[in-house]
Amino acid sequence: MKGSEQPRKRFIDYPRRGRGGLRRWLPSWRQQLGATAVGAAGLAGLFAFGYAQVGIPDENDDARQEATVYYWADGSQMVSEGAVNRQNVTLAQVPDSVEHAVIAAENSSFYSDSGVSFPGIARAAVNMVKGQDAQGGSTITQQYVKNTYLSQDRTLKRKVKEFFIALKLDNRKTKQEILQGYLNTSYFGRHSFGIQAAADAYYGIPAERLDPSRGAALAALLKGAEQYDPALSEANRRRTVARWKWILDREVETGLMSREERARYTKYPEPRRPTTPTSQKGQTGYLVDAAKKYLRSRTGLTDRDLARGGYRIHTTFEKDKVALLEKAVADERRRSIDPKKRAADTHVEFGAASVRPRDGAIVALYGGADATEHFANNADTAGVPAGSAFKPFVLAAALRGGATPARADIAVPFPHPPGPHPSESSPAETADPALPDLYEGLVSSAHQPFVAAGRRLGLKAVRDLALDAGLRKESLARPEPTFPLGTSTPSAIRLAGAYSLFGNDGRRTEPYSVTKVVRDGEPLPGLTPPKPRRVLAPEAAHGIDGALGAFARKTLPREITAKLPYGITAGGTGPRDRMRSCWFIGNDGAPGGGLTTAVTVFRTEPGTPQLLPMKGVGGDHRFGNGIPPRIWGAYATGAQK
Repeated sequence: MKGSEQPRKRFIDYPRRGRGGLRRWLPSWRQQLGATAVGAAGLAGLFAFGYAQVGIPDENDDARQEATVYYWADGSQMVSEGAVNRQNVTLAQVPDSVEHAVIAAENSSFYSDSGVSFPGIARAAVNMVKGQDAQGGSTITQQYVKNTYLSQDRTLKRKVKEFFIALKLDNRKTKQEILQGYLNTSYFGRHSFGIQAAADAYYGIPAERLDPSRGAALAALLKGAEQYDPALSEANRRRTVARWKWILDREVETGLMSREERARYTKYPEPRRPTTPTSQKGQTGYLVDAAKKYLRSRTGLTDRDLARGGYRIHTTFEKDKVALLEKAVADERRRSIDPKKRAADTHVEFGAASVRPRDGAIVALYGGADATEHFANNADTAGVPAGSAFKPFVLAAALRGGATPARADIAVPFPHPPGPHPSESSPAETADPALPDLYEGLVSSAHQPFVAAGRRLGLKAVRDLALDAGLRKESLARPEPTFPLGTSTPSAIRLAGAYSLFGNDGRRTEPYSVTKVVRDGEPLPGLTPPKPRRVLAPEAAHGIDGALGAFARKTLPREITAKLPYGITAGGTGPRDRMRSCWFIGNDGAPGGGLTTAVTVFRTEPGTPQLLPMKGVGGDHRFGNGIPPRIWGAYATGAQK
């Protein structure tokens, strides 16, 4: 009978017949086992296919490495950084203690593993799904493969190729050969590839003379020299000292060093100061330093990437303006600074940066007397207090917080620079009565109105305005009552960029130094100049600009203002400042927005963390405040010509 026919068997009984509810949808143990077997077979097949398809390519040919070239704003060549700095050594020339430090730091299972890290590949896949770089923990073998056979691209495809090549390489080369290759190809910072170049760059000795302590210090750099070279910043130094200690302790944990020997290394072995190639003497090294910092922040390029060569980097720096700024400083140094005559004239440093307000391009900077002799870039250092040069941001916070945009057209009780000004109207009836005191205090460098404004507005409001104007968070001082008086330490680049908003209708333009980077004929993404961003209402910015014009006329001598007919605005430190620095930030008022240039003078002795007093510098028995305006005036008048 039709009703007695047995149901036809299905190849896969799913959903399961004869089961009800949830059990109908739960696979049987046979189905689960079968699915697992099929999945494992598929993965094995995929692995076998990948292993067969990915071969070991030729080693990267150093002879094909190109220099990285930097260009001026007009397209002419500024400087090139030459071939890869590497001197290969055999493993016999590297002390065992250095090998132990590297293995403890990077891959403690190096001698027993298969050359690959399965968790590393898994992390790379997860990162890719999240839209992040395909990076994960790698073995020494994988890192050697990346250094020697592949590009530095941070993609999952490169990670997979690295995985299979590392597997094959682990079967074809001894662990000693792989470790030797890794030590000769790894990047340690300071343009040094390989342990031999690194030993020379950091300690001035060959690799064979490295002791266990110095070996651990160099091993710490393998995590990323930009974050661990102690000469680059105090934060770097804290990180590298902590990692140096950890590596030595890790050697003990892994049986690579005895506790007795570890106890001998209690003081971090300080490396020598970095050196700059002689091709980057004068201001060139500082320009390259500023361009590299900008690239790291915008593109993800590292010093390691740039040191490998092949990049064409087009900057915003204008050769004639850099020369003008350098000459202005050199002339003032000869005129005013005489260490043989005055003790106060010892250890005097200058820094300056010139920014185009309409788009934020850095057209010139002065980082020090010579980049090959003075490593720190004074144009981009955060450690010099701004003093009264910070006060315009307090006034801006008062206008933004105490007056709405509709009533920010508060009259300035001083004449405006020549030319029409939209803010020239009568004071609003609802204006904050404390505002005239702030305007007056800005021009006369009085302190009390700004301390009072900080209490009234709240220091957070002032801090937020400074951040919105473009000052770096890490350069801002602690929120104490003296905060409005300029205890923060912005760089000349940042201060020039932040001042630009006052003459730019209240719009902030982020300073930038690179317009384009090309490699292998292809431009890199991420370098479109930042767009201006509204920080203040136009009327508020015009009002502050007017007060800055009054400050300029009070501060600058007639012989300078007569040569700059378009109207000058400026801020800076005054005779009432007690900071250990002098500043002048001025805009020359030229058509198109002019140039905003920040100049600073301070005293610092190598090895001394605190700045030295400024009293008596240049023969000025107050605080040497006349030096920065004179430098600015010489530069600004030359630039307008």
